[in-house]
Amino acid sequence: MNTPNKLTVSRMFLTPLFLALVLTSLSHRYWISLAVFSIAALTDFIDGRLARKNNEITVFGKLLDPVADKMLTTAALLAFLVNGLCDVWIVMIILTREFAITSIRLIASAQGVVIPANIWGKLKTVCQMVFTILILFLADLEENFRIFEKIPLISFSLFSHILLWITAILAVVSGAIYAWQSKDLIDFSK
Repeated sequence: MNTPNKLTVSRMFLTPLFLALVLTSLSHRYWISLAVFSIAALTDFIDGRLARKNNEITVFGKLLDPVADKMLTTAALLAFLVNGLCDVWIVMIILTREFAITSIRLIASAQGVVIPANIWGKLKTVCQMVFTILILFLADLEENFRIFEKIPLISFSLFSHILLWITAILAVVSGAIYAWQSKDLIDFSK
């Protein structure tokens, strides 16, 4: 297994650790889980760069990298849902998109075609990871210092929901574009 693929697998192992930490009652649990999430998100950036730079792009990596991303971002959504920072419909929209795209990838793979993530899917993932980092950072400040009480126009929960709705919209757009682009690459009648 090459280094980019090891980084992808490490992201999969960091995901349950992140979720366990964010759901604990530890002091500064959000900042601790933020550190783990950030390391995991960084592996996503590094594995792709290394694979391209060293010409180590593999079918394993093309298929597993998006799965590792989905595991990490879904864990964050579930943590936010439990903590009242995410609407169940956001989770439903994003997971539906992820299952649909994964299904298309599996159909393509069964036909010997590998369809990598497109720029829209990458944009969605980057936004979701950046927004997650921001929410985790602010969640600790809100929990320990009540910073949003000083901002009369918006609550922390509303701010978090807005960011995550942006991600949900990007998920729909990127999923539709991915499905449209894949229609010529695979045979859906098989």
